[in-house]
Amino acid sequence: MATFRRSLSAFEAFVLSLAIIAPTLAMAFNVPLAVQAGGRAAPLAFLIGGAAMALIGLSFVAFSRRIATAGSAYAYVGAVFGRRSGFLAGWGLLLAYLAFLASATGLVGGFLGVALEHLGIALPGLWQAIAAGAGLLVIRLGGREIRSIAVIMLVIEAAAVLAIVVLAATILARVPLTAAPFVPDAAHGWSGLGFAMVFAVLSLAGFEGAATLAEETRDPHRSIPLAIIGSLVVATLLYTLVSYAQVLGYGPEGVAELGAAHAPLGALAARYVSPGYGVFLDLAAGISSLACALGTAAAAARILCALGRGGLSARLAEIDPEHGAPRRATRLIGAGNIAALLVFGGLSGSRAYSEGFATVATLVLILVYMGVGLAQMVHAARAGRRLMSAVGLLGAALLAWPFLNSLYPVPGWPGFLWPLAVLAWMAGGALIALARPGRAGVPERA
Repeated sequence: MATFRRSLSAFEAFVLSLAIIAPTLAMAFNVPLAVQAGGRAAPLAFLIGGAAMALIGLSFVAFSRRIATAGSAYAYVGAVFGRRSGFLAGWGLLLAYLAFLASATGLVGGFLGVALEHLGIALPGLWQAIAAGAGLLVIRLGGREIRSIAVIMLVIEAAAVLAIVVLAATILARVPLTAAPFVPDAAHGWSGLGFAMVFAVLSLAGFEGAATLAEETRDPHRSIPLAIIGSLVVATLLYTLVSYAQVLGYGPEGVAELGAAHAPLGALAARYVSPGYGVFLDLAAGISSLACALGTAAAAARILCALGRGGLSARLAEIDPEHGAPRRATRLIGAGNIAALLVFGGLSGSRAYSEGFATVATLVLILVYMGVGLAQMVHAARAGRRLMSAVGLLGAALLAWPFLNSLYPVPGWPGFLWPLAVLAWMAGGALIALARPGRAGVPERA
């Protein structure tokens, strides 16, 4: 029976985590969402969100030093609370990666469509056609060895991030600097800041993606922790810098405009550098979205493979002997991604489509992260490690704040549908766990 190949270095695992985080995509898409919720204090939300995610990151690190499996949170939670709870955590993580894949695929079409419009090319349904092409490319490349995918993602993301950092430096050199974005916005208050943290969590979500590569990474007990912490630190610093530059770039009177912007980096580039640079950044964001789609598809396939080994389906657990990748799981995930695009994409624009799936992903991922934090709390307490037990508890508690703020006050249409979608998915997972508990691939005890 074919198995995964241990070919990745710590740096290549870091690249995959960073590609799933997709800093270029987050800086272009998520900052306006954080501004809508928290006003000019969006940079503060990114800092606090980064601190909360760092605590959860430490829980992932603690588990990854002992458990090396493609199951990630499935194995971590299951090692402490049992296989059914572990299956439910893996089931939630699968939804998160599937929803992130859908969101990223939609944004490939959205950003590239905006760039083409700037060049005078505007056709009905253009974004959806581009996104469908990206979805097919994900299926084509997703079945290859993970190392070749990591190289593609590294080249794409490095060039895009450099271009955005240059823009941020240009803006900050031309505007008066102020600490106002690091103080809660009076118009939105602390609850608004808590809601803005949802998008900070969304922007940092995926840092744990390297953990799904544990069976394909050399020296995983050392490499995976380095990849997790490295991706969190780099992304948090980038988001704080670039969101600060965006808030100052639009100015005190332009906060509402920034919150409604579809392509804020492109608009700022046209204002502070040149229109051509703005088109380039929109293209870069679209290509970065493709890197994110590749990364999330790879992670989703490995979680689905781990769930298959846990009793969901032996066929989904099969590894292609030629490429050492879960090709069957990848194709199923890719087909589902294109089906979602064709069914739901036609009912909305690229922004609404991507926002909806990104919100679903974030809500379920917060639940998974809280589960890992609580598992770490219990495991560390059993071992008498009080500090690490407190780290797990505090990380879970901090994430409860943005989660509750995303549920109350009750969002308007269609926002209130997303928590219901998460609830329905998790209820389905609970039924599967009860009906087909399985014993294959039961996570090892920590």
